[in-house]
Amino acid sequence: METLEQKIKKNAAINGVLFGVIFLVLGIFLFYFITLMTTNFWMITIIGPLSITVLIPLGIAIWLCFDLRKKIGGFWNFKQATTGIFIMFLVTYLVSTIGNLGFSTLIEPDMAQKMKTVFINGTTTMMKKQGVDHDKIDKQVEQVEKSMDKQSDHSPLTMLKGAGIAIIIDFVLALIFAAMFKKEPLLYANDTDEVENAGLDPTL
Repeated sequence: METLEQKIKKNAAINGVLFGVIFLVLGIFLFYFITLMTTNFWMITIIGPLSITVLIPLGIAIWLCFDLRKKIGGFWNFKQATTGIFIMFLVTYLVSTIGNLGFSTLIEPDMAQKMKTVFINGTTTMMKKQGVDHDKIDKQVEQVEKSMDKQSDHSPLTMLKGAGIAIIIDFVLALIFAAMFKKEPLLYANDTDEVENAGLDPTL
């Protein structure tokens, strides 16, 4: 018979695959939104990324945590919640990362360059509207290029560092979410004092 721990791990992995696919789709949508559907600087740099990569995934993560707890019977302690949520987040990271690498390699090999061009054009346009000097614009563009090049670096060492940081972040988030979503079943009181302390009528 399947133990509770096995049930938690299995359902966490399933939810992680689902979350990973959703996260991947959101990332692809963000790429096309930024490169094809908008030229607004704030939509490109803040509003779009914040909404699609932070706020929406946060809402989905909360829903999937509730769903995971429901699937395993509605109750789990802090340790069990941490284990399940960490597995879910870890699988999410693996699925979305592998999917994103496949997308950028097979479907959009110029993805990094397109993103860089959009960010540079958006930054340049915004700074020109504000009347910024050309020298300052050039320096800002140079910083944007360096930042984008660093993000698109897929060397083994860089990817290994990124994976390590991602695992640490996933674990910290799992601890936070576990503290929020842990739910243990109420224990029956063994004596009258415990019942009275709980605010119940001991004669019932």
